Amino acid sequence: MSIGNSPDGNDPDGTSPHDARPTIGQILQQARVAADLTVDEVSGSTRVRIPIVHAIEQDDFSRSGGDVYARGHIRMLAQAVGIDPAPLMERFDADHGGHPVPTPAAPLFEAERIRPERRRPNWTAAMVAAIVAVVGFVGFTAFNGTENNGKTKTAAEGPKPAKTNAKPTATKSADPKPVPSDSAIAAAPRDKVTVKLSAVDDKSWISAKAHNGKLLFDGLLLKGESKTFQDDEQIDLILGNAGATELFVNGKKVSDAFESGQVERLSYTQGDPEVG
Repeated sequence: MSIGNSPDGNDPDGTSPHDARPTIGQILQQARVAADLTVDEVSGSTRVRIPIVHAIEQDDFSRSGGDVYARGHIRMLAQAVGIDPAPLMERFDADHGGHPVPTPAAPLFEAERIRPERRRPNWTAAMVAAIVAVVGFVGFTAFNGTENNGKTKTAAEGPKPAKTNAKPTATKSADPKPVPSDSAIAAAPRDKVTVKLSAVDDKSWISAKAHNGKLLFDGLLLKGESKTFQDDEQIDLILGNAGATELFVNGKKVSDAFESGQVERLSYTQGDPEVG
């Protein structure tokens, strides 16, 4: 007799080698971990609900709704983690009294899956609404025709307007308001710095500050929008998409060729435009 072994060949704790085998749930859990899959991922690929996956990995098959559905869950989970489901199915049948006979009961196994329910159109309600609309239209038409026939022709025509020899006087249309153009900025005062920015080709993020660091504007200038800034000494600009903008400084257009997507930091003072 060897030390540490019982006379009947069992382990010291009384467990036989057959009982020491991993359970069905342990095999599925180990295979899922080896495949680097989470319970959520396995549930998503098999459409078996997460609580049922957890229960099966703990060898709790009561939430499957019966042996028939438990076998189906085991088969799908085994295929999802990349192992052969046949040995697990045989072991489940051996532990639960053999292969279960399927019954024509309600498909509980399918009910455990996550699938949307399609609603059928309510044709009866649509037909009733259409009939009501047709009847209402016919009744309204008949009532309106009866009311019009009861009126005299004189009443229908109404009194004739009196003739007049006065000639219609031509009304002078108001002069259209002038549309401000980019050249209007040329009237900017000479003792200040005036900068006008327009987003021509695309939107552009811009930031404008006065000489004392005061923030005049910081935000997005959408395509077609314009902003004008003025200061006594200096205006500092940051253009996030310089190629999409048109720039006027002290009434003169800045002709520098900025590129789309280019970020430009510019400073302007009194006098001619000068890139800082």
